[in-house]
Amino acid sequence: MSKGATEKITISLDAMGGDNAPVNEVAGAIETVRSNDGINITLVGKADIINNELKKFSYDSTRIKVHNADDVITMDESPTEAIRKKPGSSLVSGLKLCRTGEADAFISAGNTGAVMAASLFTLGRIANVSRPTIGSRFPTERGITMVFDVGANVDCKPLNLLQFAVMGSVFANHIYGIDNPKIGLLSVGEEKTKGDTVTVETYELLEKSGLNFIGNVEGRDIMKGTIDVIVCDGFTGNIVLKFAESVLSLLKTKFKDYADRGFVNKLKVGMAYGTLKDILKDFDYQEYGGVPLLGVNGISIIGHGRSSPRAIMNMAIRAEQMARAGINDIIAEKIKDIKDFSAQSEK
Repeated sequence: MSKGATEKITISLDAMGGDNAPVNEVAGAIETVRSNDGINITLVGKADIINNELKKFSYDSTRIKVHNADDVITMDESPTEAIRKKPGSSLVSGLKLCRTGEADAFISAGNTGAVMAASLFTLGRIANVSRPTIGSRFPTERGITMVFDVGANVDCKPLNLLQFAVMGSVFANHIYGIDNPKIGLLSVGEEKTKGDTVTVETYELLEKSGLNFIGNVEGRDIMKGTIDVIVCDGFTGNIVLKFAESVLSLLKTKFKDYADRGFVNKLKVGMAYGTLKDILKDFDYQEYGGVPLLGVNGISIIGHGRSSPRAIMNMAIRAEQMARAGINDIIAEKIKDIKDFSAQSEK
């Protein structure tokens, strides 16, 4: 259910998740409440450690609370094993606050697989959603493109991809304000007969779905900005995501190498620094914080393990937007609209 503009949104933050927890998580929470009047934060984790970190700041104690959770799920643990063995972890405890209504959304920079598994186990699925999906935004020549799925589901059926398209379309419309988002299906060619069996069958479903489906797209189309939502299985999507994340590091290295070749080159790079910084900003994960897990019966956002305080803040902002938009209610309605069609497609 959406919340009004004057109501506070409470976000449960896994303070022990991430490579630099809880330092960056606490600093991110402080930045969030200082810059956003509509957000309260509940830091979930080892209370003594979190409180010691909070002592470094002056803050409104009515807007940042601490919820004790003694266990921590580390980055290298098996997701399902960790959830089973550590029901009192900061990750699981934070999601439970959402389930009980004590929080409106959950964010974590912790173990990605564990966040996905715990979100599904704790929050459940939205009615009629076959599989939840995670999507990521990509900078393009004109605005952004969202790709679903980028790692939640390595093997997919046509029905799954159809529902990813529905959920991605809702997200692009209600979070990014894109009217009637254009949907593309990632394949090895533009023709509807190109691709493996799943891709060809998915094309037929999308063609009849009522979505603004424009057909197959290729890898070169992702950053053109002509498509708003691109659908693929999580195996392919995760490879695309990890490759895109490497672009920023490559560009920075290239600029540094160029500057190191001599004083004149250094001067050229220095003169263009402001422009370069603005351009590269679009490639920086910190600017969009994390990826939404759509299809679970709650709001769960997964951040990069290296999330900075700024990235944590942007995750919280995205979670607030989703809560205020009532994104899950809209997804449930749209999925229900295609329920009969989806059921028929499974036969």
